Amino acid sequence: MTRKPIRCDIFCAVVDNYGDAAVCWRLACQLAIEHGWRVRLWMDDLAPLHQLAPDYAAGPVAVRPWPAPAPWPADDTAEVVIEAFACEPPPAYIEAMAGSARAPVWLNLEYLSAESWVADSHGLPSPHPRLPLLKHFYFPGFAAGTGGLLRERDYDSRRSTFDEMAFRAEFALPPRLPGELTVSLFSYPNPALADLIRAWVAWASPERPLRVLRPGSKEAARTIGHLSLQPLPFLPQRRYDELLWACDLNFVRGEDSFVRAQWAARPFIWQIYPQAEDAHLVKLEAFLALHPAGAALRPFWLAWNGIGSLDWPTFATGLPALEAPSRHWAKTLASRPDLASGLVKFCLERLK
Repeated sequence: MTRKPIRCDIFCAVVDNYGDAAVCWRLACQLAIEHGWRVRLWMDDLAPLHQLAPDYAAGPVAVRPWPAPAPWPADDTAEVVIEAFACEPPPAYIEAMAGSARAPVWLNLEYLSAESWVADSHGLPSPHPRLPLLKHFYFPGFAAGTGGLLRERDYDSRRSTFDEMAFRAEFALPPRLPGELTVSLFSYPNPALADLIRAWVAWASPERPLRVLRPGSKEAARTIGHLSLQPLPFLPQRRYDELLWACDLNFVRGEDSFVRAQWAARPFIWQIYPQAEDAHLVKLEAFLALHPAGAALRPFWLAWNGIGSLDWPTFATGLPALEAPSRHWAKTLASRPDLASGLVKFCLERLK
């Protein structure tokens, strides 16, 4: 007997400009497309989706504005409820969950971290203090015993057919010059950027021209010596993958672009989302301790995140040596179950 598709509600409160929405949309699409789930994505701000997935209304996921009407009908809750990053569903929805004939599988999808405690906390239950409901913590991660990372089944096939020359032509970029280093730059406001641009100007030469592509930048294109700074439109998720593939080095930020840079198997620089009391630096160091090129990356990564001075010439000299460990790291991560598949397995075991 064929089971009806699993019904799943994902709740997302947009805190970061794009990160929360990006992760939730990516997960929602994977659950719908690859696993046949009926997914509703409840968001308190739909604006990010207009840029991340301009055609989202025609997609496989039903997007709904949040908050939604209260009281919530008990027969309108899903079998799987995912709250992204501890946003917690509306109180009326939680009450309806408790009134359902069968309590749903309720997950708190946590932020990504490489810290060692993540594997010990992944999957732990948390009983509701008042209602007959049980929530489980679901932690993305890099190591065995965590929830893994989001990665679509068609990623490799899309990459194998990527045409860099066509991509550059589409965005009015000239063909690569001999010796050109192509860099993508996607960052939060960063006081170190002005110093980095000055370092790029001093470093670039006729033998090693430097082209920097800035998705979502509102600044005009400019050329300074042998450095070209080129704005690009804000790219939807699947097109952003193409930008990463087209570049030799990628500056990324937050969580979603950070993960995509790892799948791209290129050297990258991560600007982590800043937290109070420098808690983010603990997460940065934890990731560097895992990455096979962490020791080589550390000085520049810390400087880009406000600790120390940027030394672009030294980092650029070491770039070729980062290519092999970047490929090895991507291959290692891809050998493990992806987050969506692991989440489906976790939920089905509890729905038996």
